[in-house]
Amino acid sequence: MRDIVGKSKSCGFAPRVVAIGVVACLIGSACSTTAGTSSPAAVPSSSAPGQTALGCLVGEAWNNYAEEVIELWHQPAVEKQILAAGYDYDWVDAKSSSETQATQIDELVAEGAKVIIVRVQGYEISLPPETRSAIDRAAAAGVAVIAYEYLVDDPKALIVAFDPVEIGRLEARAILAAKPKGNYMILKGDPRGQFLPDLMASGIHEVLQPAIDKGDIKIVVETSIVNWDPNTALEAMRSILSENQNKVDAVIAESDGMAAGAIEALKEVGLDGKVAVAGQGGDTWSLNHVAAGTQTVDVWPDPRLMGKAAGDAAVALCKNPDIARLEGTSPLSLPGPTQVPSILLKPQAITKDNLNVVIDSGWIEKADACAGIDPSTAPPACR
Repeated sequence: MRDIVGKSKSCGFAPRVVAIGVVACLIGSACSTTAGTSSPAAVPSSSAPGQTALGCLVGEAWNNYAEEVIELWHQPAVEKQILAAGYDYDWVDAKSSSETQATQIDELVAEGAKVIIVRVQGYEISLPPETRSAIDRAAAAGVAVIAYEYLVDDPKALIVAFDPVEIGRLEARAILAAKPKGNYMILKGDPRGQFLPDLMASGIHEVLQPAIDKGDIKIVVETSIVNWDPNTALEAMRSILSENQNKVDAVIAESDGMAAGAIEALKEVGLDGKVAVAGQGGDTWSLNHVAAGTQTVDVWPDPRLMGKAAGDAAVALCKNPDIARLEGTSPLSLPGPTQVPSILLKPQAITKDNLNVVIDSGWIEKADACAGIDPSTAPPACR
């Protein structure tokens, strides 16, 4: 097998992994290089942290901060909102250590932070015990805690993230519009210790169910992919195609990496561009696949929206740290009895018709989005 290796820039859900066969990685963790590393449009450089002292310090305790997408997109968007309100701001990076992150949260509390934005590493359903204990100590000290990007099961924290159910809906709507009848397959993420795959799948099924009930579409396979791995998705797709005599009309994958694995398998049997494929994350190869017509839709969670939302929430919590009184929140039901306050954002479905959105934003260079595209069949953004 060949390795699927490519440029990746992600901010949605699913851990990134190195993949096999075609240009691939996964959403939400580190790959070889990142795409679209130019500064995002409409996000100016922020001022130095701590330049004001107007009564509120907002701290950010990141884990695995050293990713270009975070450095260039997420963190500046958060910082901009806080500094614009005249508050102090400081961030620290635990460099992939939950123990270090817990210590840094404690240190921010000791420094007098009124709000702490915590970005944990990974998509585990439960927080690392060290991080959970640190959040508990911060909350006990009257500090408001915001869980950034990841869905954590601690009701003491406010979740700010993109809505995984809506991601599923957007994928399914685009695929249903492209293939209103036929055999569908769904590639879910790894369910072990996670609830994200089921939340996305609930959005997918919500949209597809009327067509299923009418008999217009049939889900021939719905399978979970260990580690969200594109290599495993490639092998699963090969098996599914073989078992169904290549009679598959649509594939909905819960990550761009798994979509890339599926597209590679389709290419091997001459079905790439003929089968509708959905992914999510905004990775470079997937946006290029959208331009080429081998991927129907890529759901893009714009990190500027998440950064702004977290920054705005932090500013509001500086004035009143009671998360229960924060406007614009809703309870997010997690497995078991846990309900966590949340601000869930709506991502954007990117197709050939609006590919210019990610190019104009600076998320991806036009040359990367349009690489290898035949001018005669190029979408408007590539002309």
